[in-house]
Amino acid sequence: MEALWGMLPEELKTLMQSWGEPGYRGGQLFKDLQKGLDFDGMTVLSKPLRERLRTEMPVPPVTILEQHESQEDGTVKLLYGLNDRNCVEGVLMRYHYGVTLCVSTQVGCAMGCLFCASTLDGCVRNLTAAEMVGQVLCANRLLKDSGERVSRLVLMGSGEPLNNYDEVLRFIRVVTHPDGMNLSTRRISLSTCGLPDGIRRLAKEGLELTLSLSLHAPDDETRKKIMPVAHRYTIAATLDACRAYYEATGRRFILEYALIDRVNASPEDAQKLSKLLKGYNCHVNLIALNTVKERNLYGASERQIARFIDILTANGISATRRRTMGDDIEGACGQLRKKRLEENGQ
Repeated sequence: MEALWGMLPEELKTLMQSWGEPGYRGGQLFKDLQKGLDFDGMTVLSKPLRERLRTEMPVPPVTILEQHESQEDGTVKLLYGLNDRNCVEGVLMRYHYGVTLCVSTQVGCAMGCLFCASTLDGCVRNLTAAEMVGQVLCANRLLKDSGERVSRLVLMGSGEPLNNYDEVLRFIRVVTHPDGMNLSTRRISLSTCGLPDGIRRLAKEGLELTLSLSLHAPDDETRKKIMPVAHRYTIAATLDACRAYYEATGRRFILEYALIDRVNASPEDAQKLSKLLKGYNCHVNLIALNTVKERNLYGASERQIARFIDILTANGISATRRRTMGDDIEGACGQLRKKRLEENGQ
């Protein structure tokens, strides 16, 4: 039963009571699960209960199949195996303020963004909350020897989080529970390609998540060329939903903008973006694109990036360049999974 790792204490309490155990066992089980302990290590539980758990719920939802560490910056790219033989990716990124884990929310992605390798084979299925929790637990086990733990999460791996809304929200409530990992919602970023209804729904949850919008274009026509979602929702409609999120939460939203050579990185594009964002309480996170060989897309030059930032800041738009990490280990979303599938003839 994979859902065990995605259950909240009150749900585990009900489960334990249905097994004839006292309800408080559910709280004990939750704490040990979120520590990443296996059933043998849950010594606070009785031996018969541990045996039953081992017998009826023996297989964790996620394991690490491969790990690749960058020689440039210490970033670790992870390939996770799921129990149905699918696989997803994660990235561990070390900063001076702690360790951030990039979490996948779906196997593949249906959104079709040209610059993202995750979408090359479409979306296979949604991940369960337990599988998302499992990614964090695997990462923490890997970090244990160095005395580190994941302190921040970015839901920016494969998949569109708002297309897996209920499981993503369950995952967030599990990892932020004070009796478990106790991560702060303020240290969790949720990235979406721009689904206005989902953004407005999220605004009503009472969570202090950082909302990140994958914008990547200064106008609808350019966005339509690289992001199919732009054929359904205009930039104006999407930014209006982001404004509603800010008004409901007080949290400034982030605009992710991957600078793609000969697509969206010209000085004219920077001026258009500056005009577009006037009046919004947001920050632009500029990204030097990791090469996507399958789509013949290449990142902008250092000179282009510097010029783009200068134009935005001169126009009063808050903007910084995101540190590029993991380029030597195929750090961009979906690249490692794609390679694995090709090697297995899938």
